[in-house]
Amino acid sequence: MSEVNVDGPFPIPVSREDQETWIKAVLATEGVNLPRGALENIAPFIVDPNDTLSEADARGVRTLKASSIRRIRTDAGDMVVAVVRMHGVGGVQWGHNERISSIWRSVADPTVGRETEKTLTSVRPWMGVDDDGRKKCFAALESVVANRRMLIMNAEDAADELKRRDRVRPYDLEEDLVLNGQQDPGMYVPQQVRIEENPERDSDGNPLYPDAYWGWMAVRGNNRTQKRQSIFRLTSSEVLAGVPAEKLEREGDEIICDPRDWLPEFSAVLNREFAETGYGELDPTNGSRARRAAAIAVVDAHLVIGTPTPQRLYRIVQMNNRRDHVHPPLEFDALDRSRALGRSVLGMYVAQQVMDEKTAEVLSGLAPIRELSGVSADMTVSELRDLRSMRLLQELFPVDPRKRHLLRRALSENPPSQLKSGEINQRARTWSALTSESYPAPWNPRVGQVFSTRAREGIVLSGRRLPDLLTAADTDDDAFDELVSYRAAHWLASFGIIEADRGSLDGQEAIGDAGERIRRSRRTVMNCLQALRHEKSRMMAVGVLRSLAAAMDDGDRRPWRVSSSGKEMVGREMTPLWFDSEFPKDTGTRPRKTVPSAPPLLTTAAVSASPPSPTLPALSPMTPTPSLVTSAPVQPTAAPPAPAVSAQSETPATDETDEADNPVPSPEEPLTLEKLVTRVEERIRSLHAASAEVGELLGHLADQSRAASVAQPIGRHQADRTVRLLNQTLSRLRRLPELMEEMTEPV
Repeated sequence: MSEVNVDGPFPIPVSREDQETWIKAVLATEGVNLPRGALENIAPFIVDPNDTLSEADARGVRTLKASSIRRIRTDAGDMVVAVVRMHGVGGVQWGHNERISSIWRSVADPTVGRETEKTLTSVRPWMGVDDDGRKKCFAALESVVANRRMLIMNAEDAADELKRRDRVRPYDLEEDLVLNGQQDPGMYVPQQVRIEENPERDSDGNPLYPDAYWGWMAVRGNNRTQKRQSIFRLTSSEVLAGVPAEKLEREGDEIICDPRDWLPEFSAVLNREFAETGYGELDPTNGSRARRAAAIAVVDAHLVIGTPTPQRLYRIVQMNNRRDHVHPPLEFDALDRSRALGRSVLGMYVAQQVMDEKTAEVLSGLAPIRELSGVSADMTVSELRDLRSMRLLQELFPVDPRKRHLLRRALSENPPSQLKSGEINQRARTWSALTSESYPAPWNPRVGQVFSTRAREGIVLSGRRLPDLLTAADTDDDAFDELVSYRAAHWLASFGIIEADRGSLDGQEAIGDAGERIRRSRRTVMNCLQALRHEKSRMMAVGVLRSLAAAMDDGDRRPWRVSSSGKEMVGREMTPLWFDSEFPKDTGTRPRKTVPSAPPLLTTAAVSASPPSPTLPALSPMTPTPSLVTSAPVQPTAAPPAPAVSAQSETPATDETDEADNPVPSPEEPLTLEKLVTRVEERIRSLHAASAEVGELLGHLADQSRAASVAQPIGRHQADRTVRLLNQTLSRLRRLPELMEEMTEPV
C-alpha cells in the first residue's frame, strides 16, 4: 500500500510522484488508449493506486494487474475498464444520462438554437495527437459549451431532474448509503468539456478559470454519485468545475479547480469533523456530515480506459448501461425507456455495419437533421422533421432480414412470424419517442401505436417528399393515406390537438372558445385517424394536414382552423374541441347479423325440478330497440372470419360496440328517449336478478348431484358451450359502464 498518513476514514491523495507512476502504468497497459489529461484528473481520487499495479518487467515497465482490468463486450463494441477504489466524492453526474434525456431540447430539432432553450451539445470522440504526431481518436469524449456558467447549469439541471426521478424508488437511497455504504460499483467515462468564450481574467490579465475541464461522467450509478455528493455537501458541478474556498474552510471567494489542490484539503476538513463528533444518531438534517459520510469514504468504481473503436465510445458505454434500465423495474419512464430502446437498435446497426455512424447519430438525436444524407438546402422545418421520422420508421419496421434479426436481438422479440401486438406497439412507441426529439416538446409515445401485426413484415414508403405528398393528397389516395397513416398522429399530438387515450372513464377536459372547461369524449388515436379518413371529410382533412405543416414552418405557431373546403381560416386557432367537432368520434357500430339458434344450455332433471323463477332476459322474447347500450346476449354467436385490415387502418376494439348489438327499431313500437332510458334500466335490473338466479341454480344442481351420487351432471360439450357464452356475455358487459358514462350528465 502507498504510505499515506490518514487520521480518519477519508483518504488523502497519494503524492504526485505516486500519481504519476500510476498514470504511466495505466497508459502502458495493453488496450488502453485514453488521453493523459483524463488520468491526471482522476488520479487524486484513486485510493492505494500502487495496489493495482504489477511488478516492473525486464524493461522496468509497470502496468495494471490482470485482476484490476475488465474487458467488456457490448452489442455496440468492446471496452477496457480499470477496477479501482475511489474517494467517495469522485465522479460527475452526466447530463447525457438517457433516463433524463427528455428534459433537454434535442439538436435533432431544426428549430433549436434560441438562447432560452435548455439544450445539451453533441458528444463526440476526443481527438488528439499520438506519439508520432498523427491526429486520431482516443478513448474519451468531448463536448463544447458557450461558457462556464452553461457548464455549471447543465450539471445542476441534471442533478435536479435525477432527484425528481429518484422519488419513484421504494426506499431512500441516500439513507441506505449512509447506513450500508455503496454495494455496487459505478462506471465512469472520461469527458472533456471545452469553453467557447474566453474565460474571465483577473487584474493582471491572467485567466481566472481554465478553458477546458476534464470530468469522469457516471455512465452507471448517476443516482449513487449524486446522493454520495449530497452527503458530502458538494455537487457534481463543483467536482467538475471547481470547489469554493469556503467549503475548504479558506478565506475569500476563490474557486479551486484542480482536484490535486482541493481534494487533500477537503479530506482533511472531513477527518477533523469526524474526530470532533461522536457517532450519536445519523440524523439526516442535524447529524455530522463526516459521520454520515464515513460508510462511503471509499467506494469501488469502474473506469473506462480503452476501446479498439474510440469513435463509437459514446454508444458503447450507453449500451452497457441501457439494458438494465429499459426493462422494468428500474427507473426509466415510458418516454426515456422508448428512446433508449431505439438507440440500442441504432447502436447495434452501426456495430454490425448495416448503418453508418452519422445516420445513427442523427436518428438517435445526437446530431442535426441537416447532417443526414439526402437533405437539400431548400427543405423546411416540417420536411426535415418528416425525413428523420420516416427514416426512423423504416429502421424500426425494416424489410431487410439482417436488420430484422438485429432488431429482434436488441428488443428481445419473438421470431418475426410470431410478433405479437405488444411487440409491435413497443416498436411504435420507440419510433414515436425518437420522432418527438425533433419537436419542441415530447408527447406520450403511445400516440404512435397505430399499427396492426401486419407491420411485422416491414413498412415500405413511397419515398416521395413531403411537399409532393401534401400537394397531391386532394386527389391521390396513396398520398393521402400515407400522410394520415404515418404523419397525422404526431403532427396533431405536437400541437396538443390529440393525445393518447389515458384509459380513464372520465372524459378529458379542454378549454372552450369562451374560456369554459368542457369535458371531451374519450377516444383513441386510431379513432381520430379513422375520422380523418372519412370520405366526406377528405378536403378538410387535407387542409388540416397542410395547416399543421405550415404552422411548423412558421416557428411552431398555433395552427389555423380550416373550412370544409380545406382553406385555412387565418387567425382562428385549431383546438382539440374544434377537431372533435369537425372530425367526430366514430362509434364503430355495425349492422346486426343473423344469429344461428343454439342448443339448450343444460339438460338435466335437477334443473327442471328447481323452484319456479323469473324468466331470464337472455332467453325471453324482447322487442328490439335502437339503444346504444348492449342487451344481454340472446344466443352464442358464431365468430365471423376476421376481415383483411391494413396496417394503417386497424381499429382498436375499445372503440367499437359488438357486431350484434345494434338492433333495428321496430315499426310497431316507436320508442322515445324516456322509454329507451327506462328500458335500459329494466334490462339491467333483470340481468342483475338473473345472474343471482344462475348462481342459485348451480348451487341446487351441485346439491342434487351429490344426493344422486352423480359426480359430473353436465356434459363436456354442454359446459364448453355455456362457459363460452358466459365469457362472451362478460366481455359485452364490461363495455356497458363506458357507454353509460358517455351519455351521463357530469357530476
